[in-house]
Formats: sequence, structure tokens, C-alpha cells
Amino acid sequence: MKHAYIVTGMTCQGCRIKVENRLNEIDGVSAVVTLEPAEAIITMDKHIPTAQLQKALSTLGDYKIEMKGHTEHHHPQQKSVIAPHQKVTAKNYTEGIYYCPMHCEGDKTYDKPGQCPVCGMDLLKQPVLKRTTQFTCPMHPEIIKDQSGACPICGMDLVPMGLDVEAEDHTYEDLLKKFKIAAVFTIPIFIIAMTEMVPDNPLFKLMDLKYWNWVQFAFSLPVVFYATWMFFKRAWRSVVTWKLNMFTLIGIGAGVAWLFSIVAMLFPDVFPDQFKTHHGTVYVYFEAATVILTLVLLGQLLEARAHGKTNTAIKELLKLAPNTATKIVGDKEMTVSIDDIQKGDLLRVKPGEKIPVDGRVKTGELSIDESMITGEPVPVEKKPGDKVSAGTINGNKTFVMVAEKVGAETLLSQIIEMVNSASRSKAPIQKLADEISGYFVPVVVLIAIATFVVWAIYGPDPAYVYAFVNAIAVLIIACPCALGLATPMSVMVGVGKGAQSGILIKNAESLEKMNKVDVVIIDKTGTVTEGKPSVEAVVSANPDFNEMDILSRILALNSSSEHPLAEATMRYGAEKNLKVPTILNFEAVTGKGVTGQLADEDLALGNQKLMEHVRAEITTELEEQVKAAQKLGKTVSYLSVGKSAIGYVVISDKIKASSAGAIRKLQDEGLQVIMFTGDNEDTAKAVSEHLGLDGFKAQMLPEDKLNEIRKLQAAGKMVAMAGDGINDAPALSQADIGIAMGTGTDVAIESAAITLVKGDLNGIAKARLLSHKVMGNIKGNLFFALGYNVLGIPVAAGILYPFFGILLSPMIAALAMSFSSVSVILNSLRLRSATIE
Repeated sequence: MKHAYIVTGMTCQGCRIKVENRLNEIDGVSAVVTLEPAEAIITMDKHIPTAQLQKALSTLGDYKIEMKGHTEHHHPQQKSVIAPHQKVTAKNYTEGIYYCPMHCEGDKTYDKPGQCPVCGMDLLKQPVLKRTTQFTCPMHPEIIKDQSGACPICGMDLVPMGLDVEAEDHTYEDLLKKFKIAAVFTIPIFIIAMTEMVPDNPLFKLMDLKYWNWVQFAFSLPVVFYATWMFFKRAWRSVVTWKLNMFTLIGIGAGVAWLFSIVAMLFPDVFPDQFKTHHGTVYVYFEAATVILTLVLLGQLLEARAHGKTNTAIKELLKLAPNTATKIVGDKEMTVSIDDIQKGDLLRVKPGEKIPVDGRVKTGELSIDESMITGEPVPVEKKPGDKVSAGTINGNKTFVMVAEKVGAETLLSQIIEMVNSASRSKAPIQKLADEISGYFVPVVVLIAIATFVVWAIYGPDPAYVYAFVNAIAVLIIACPCALGLATPMSVMVGVGKGAQSGILIKNAESLEKMNKVDVVIIDKTGTVTEGKPSVEAVVSANPDFNEMDILSRILALNSSSEHPLAEATMRYGAEKNLKVPTILNFEAVTGKGVTGQLADEDLALGNQKLMEHVRAEITTELEEQVKAAQKLGKTVSYLSVGKSAIGYVVISDKIKASSAGAIRKLQDEGLQVIMFTGDNEDTAKAVSEHLGLDGFKAQMLPEDKLNEIRKLQAAGKMVAMAGDGINDAPALSQADIGIAMGTGTDVAIESAAITLVKGDLNGIAKARLLSHKVMGNIKGNLFFALGYNVLGIPVAAGILYPFFGILLSPMIAALAMSFSSVSVILNSLRLRSATIE
């Protein structure tokens, strides 16, 4: 049974995902939750009280769930690559979506720019697709019209203004402006401070040191209160929310140095002599504070620049979307905006043009470059009736297509949304980094205090000056920004890399788990095989019925079925120009076949289990004929009339050319590859032996596949399941990693964590290799971050001073801290050039 519920309290995609995951944890529940409208479509084995659903959601927060009605809710099937809840709505398809680069709140997003309420980082804008329907004159760009036509000045045809790919907000430009201002005022402060060490300082001939201190103070004001004031705001917010982070340390370190300098300048007599220079003034640290803040600002600037490169894959996908299309209206052709295309419109695509929307070829035979979506460089031949996808490129022939999916429904749009969503999700390994960060800052503050105390007691004169400087150095060099960036940067680049290779990853957790899989379960039809079966023979086993009689009844039953085998028989019937009779009381029996009524005949078409279900008798001779065909790897369906099996249809489904090689690759990595199929034992055995599988199980119903996966998991196995049919959906959901063939059914795709756009088992090997590389990259990043801090903090505290006389200046610490973050990002960017073939 299926019901619709209203869910309140969800404010973002992060909320939606939490609610959906929590509902799906309830036994016997399969839920799809959408944000707009805020509802849950729940399929349940038996009725579950709303109170039980509410109790489950109450553990997450203030979410409310209420049933919309007490009748069964028929949710229309979504023909998409991703679940309906991941579809881009009209609103977020064109407006801004912002997220925190530190992913403090997981995949929570905001619809306005600003700062993260947890860590204070500037929110980054997610790359989105923004189309324009405006046109301009190539000779007179000042002419801008909402419709195509002629230029009012020169008469030339107006051309579309093009696709506006908004991939970045103004964070980088704003930081660059602030950095320039900070540098302009910081450099003079640094020069003034450094000349104090120059003998016979020429500056002191102009005025005394205490006045130069006032100059440093004046120059520091624009740096502190304008260019880098955001760091202090973030530090204050981190303390108030007790979400301690890098800005806590920066704010404390630079803030204390700056405030100390003001007190030292205004009230020098309150300090002991060891704090004073030979000029009688107290040491001030305006240069340390401003240089530290400016270097941290430089690090933020470089990070913002590098952030733009991490989502290069998304930007490249966005650029694939064309802006206009040629629409056929009657006997005329007109250029229209993509936004004006409706389902069912006829579109002409000329040589070299990008396919505007998803649809099917109506007239013409052509080749399409689908490499930007599938990752495969070889052009794909298309003929009338074949699907084409938005963003792919037409070859050298003109063709006409019928629009089927437009706007946010297109494969390209769904891929972009999936990549964006996965890029914002957290991998389990990030939980470790988050936990470390939670303890890290308080520990660093304690180390800084201990450093001050030890230097104040045991340090050389001026002991308090050494103590103060080294404590600040500890605070600055320990900033955990690099630790926070280590995982999300790798995930963002890795997910984008996967999308370019035709591997769509729904979340970071599945990317990490793929690295740990040790058993791969594969379906047969459409996964191992091409999923394009063809009829080899129709055989009658009853003298009262000839082959055409058998075929006619098969066509009647299959005319209401969506199964690939049914499509094969319908194509075969069309070739025979056979009229299809009307069937009544059609019913699909999951995992067995179909039944229906033709005139006064009760018909059934399916496997042996269906014959047992309808109690149809199979003669020994008929059973032997069927088994002989099945041993050759053929799929055979019995046809029964009443209580007697009167014939069968033999269907063959060619094994994909890539299947054997892909399976060997997985086995070479130590993975077990097992096939689960609803087909008969003999057919399954023939396929298994041909491919060299580690095992197979045949004649499996959906619940059988589900239970077998549970058994493997109970035995401690990490299981990946690859399938493409509706009957695979439960198993895909149960598996640790569900892998759907992009050529399969929508239900299977919606149930999976990874989708292989091309529907090729090689994609599993690619996904696993990508997982290896991403996890290796994350570990490298964590080494850069944690290893750097582990080494840097003792040096900053002065552990090398007793042995080598080496101390770490707070300014050098700030520079090193900033570049540690950049090194993490640069290491993540290496994934863009990684090979996963």
C-alpha cells in the first residue's frame, strides 16, 4: 500500500535527506521525500500508524508528519536518472544556492549569500544553470531584445546572448579587494618595525620610536577594522556557539597581539623593564598582528581561487547546455529559447549542434558524441526511436527529434544536481576529522597557555616577551583550517571526476564504502546482458494451436507489459504484421510473468513458477524442449491456456561485450562476483560459466535477492549490488552500495547510490578505482593537515630553542598555516587528472 504524508519542519535538502533516511530505517517502509512540495510518499508492507512515523522523526528534531488522505496515493513514475526528491525545481534551477565550504552542517544549503552560522566562513555559490531568452545584434551589442528578429539599426538577425553559467559568486573579488587594502597598510608597518633592528635607523632621525608606534597603530586600523574584521567576527561567533575553529585561534592570537600593543603604547609604565626597548618604549606587535591577518587573508584568497577549480566538472557540464533550439511549427522553422520548448515539440538538430533537450529521434539516422555524459569517446549510432540526451553533440547529419524531457527533467540537469548534492555530502571519514577538530582548538589554547608559562619561568630575558611571542605562534600555526578542508575538497573533485566518466555518485558515503566492497552482486538481464532481447522462435506444443496462434496470445499479454522481454515479442509481432488482440484483467506477477483473459481463455505467460502458480500442466516432452534451450543460455517463457501449457517463446539476450572483461577486473582485485537472476537454472548456469563468475543463484524473486544480500551482510561482507530492473530495487536499497545501470528502469536508479550512465559493468571497476584514489587523496590531505600541526606546534612552542636556538616567528607561522590549507586544496585538485580507466 502507498500513502502520501505532509511533512513540516524541513528547510533544506539536508533536512529532506535526514527525514527520508529516517523513514526508510523503519521496517517495511520505502519512502521518497520531496522538499517542494514538502511531502513523503511511503510504500509499506502493512499499515503503520502515523504516530509511529512521527516517533521516528521526533528523534531528528522538530519535524511533523501527517497523512494527506486515507486513500492510496498513486505517485506518477518519474522518468529520470535520479529520484524525484533530487530533481531540480524551477526555483532552485535559476536562483542562487549557497553552501559552507567547510560543510559544518552537512549538505545544508541557503538561498542567500552570507556567512556560515557555525564557522563564519563566506558561503559559496553552487554552480547553477541560468538561461537567458534575450537576443542581441552582433554589430550593435547595445541592442537587447526579448525575442529574435531583425536589428532595428542594421537589419541583421539578432542572435541569442548565450548561456550564462554562474559558477562563482563575488567572494574572490571581495577578498582580493580587501587583500590589496591590507597589503597597502601592512607593508609600511612591517618596514617600520624591521628598521628598528637597523643600526643608526634613519627613521629615528625624523621622529622618536614612540611616535612611529602611533604611525603603526594608525596604519593597522584599516587592516583590523576593515580588511580582516571578518576574522574577529568569526572568532566571536565560534566562541558564542562553542564551535571552535581556525578563526578562534586567529582571533585570539592576532587580537591579543594588537590589544597588547595599544596598552603598551598608551600605558608603558605598567610593564616590567624586560618588556621595554632600549628607547624606553614597550615592544609593540602591530606588525605581527597585521602581517598575520594579511597572510591569513592571502590564504583565504588562494582558497577562494582554488575552490573555483574544484567544481570544474560541474562548470563543464553546465557549459554543455545549449541556449536555443530550432523548433518545427507546421512547415516553418523558428529559433526558440530552451525555456520555451514543451514536451512533444518537434525540433531540428543540425550538424555539430548540441542536443537541446532529452527526447527521441523521429526522422534521420545519425551519430552522437555522448562522451561528455558517458565518458566514452566513440560516437554512438542512432536511428528513429532511439533516445538522445541534452548536451550531447550531433554528428554530420541533420535530424528531427521529439522533445520528451525539458528543463530540470533532462538527464544533464539531473546529473548536475546529483553532482552538486554529492559534493556537499559528508563521507564517514570526515566524522573523524570533525571530532578531532572539536578537541583540537581547546587543546591548542591550553598548549599556548602552557608555552607562555614555561617561557615566562624558564626563558631568557626578556622572558615575558619570548613567552608572549611563542604563545601567539602556537595559536597561529595550529589553525585547523586544512583539517576541515581535507575531506570535502577531495569529495568535491572526485564526484566531479566521476560525473565526467559517466559515474554518478549520490553521496560521499557511497564513494567511501565502494573502497571497502568485497562482494559484487550482479543481475543478468540489462546488467550482464544488453537488455535488448530478441525472439528466436515461437513453438507450439499443442496440435490445436499453430505458431501464429501462440504468438497472437503472447502479443495480447505483452501489450500491457513494460518488461524488456515483452518489448522483444512486440517487435517480433510487428515484423510479422500480426494484429494484437485486446487483453482483459491483465496482471503482472512479480518475478514470474503475466496473466490475463482473452475472450473466454485464461492466459498465462512466464516461467515454471508461474505455471505452478496458475496450476497449468507441462508435459514431459515440452519441459525437455524448454530445458534444452535453457542450457544454451536462452530465456524461455511458457504460454498456458487454462490449465495446460500449449507452447513457448525462445528469447536470447546477447551478453555485453564488456561484461567478461569488467568481471575479470573486479575478480583480479579480490572481489567475489555473483549473479542473481530470476531466470531459470540452466540459463543462469550457461551465462555464469561463460563469464567465469564466482557463483550464481537462479529463479530468484525480489525478496529472494533481498534475503541473500542480508545473509552476506550478516556474514560480515560489504556488498555492492548492480541491477537495472524494478525487481532489483529492494536489493539495491538493502546492499551497502546499490549500483544502477543508467539504461535501466527509474525505480532501480532511484534505489541506488551510484548510477552508471552507460549501463556498463566496466563502470563498477571505474567507480572502485575512483573510490581508491579519492580515499587515498583524503588520507594524504589529513596527513598534510594533522602531520603539519603535530610538527608545527612543538616548533612554535620553542622546543628547538634549547638545542639550536631556533624560534618560529608568528608571521612565519601565519604564512605556513595559510599555505597548509592551500596545499590540501592543490592535492585535491590532482584528482582532476587522475586516470580511472
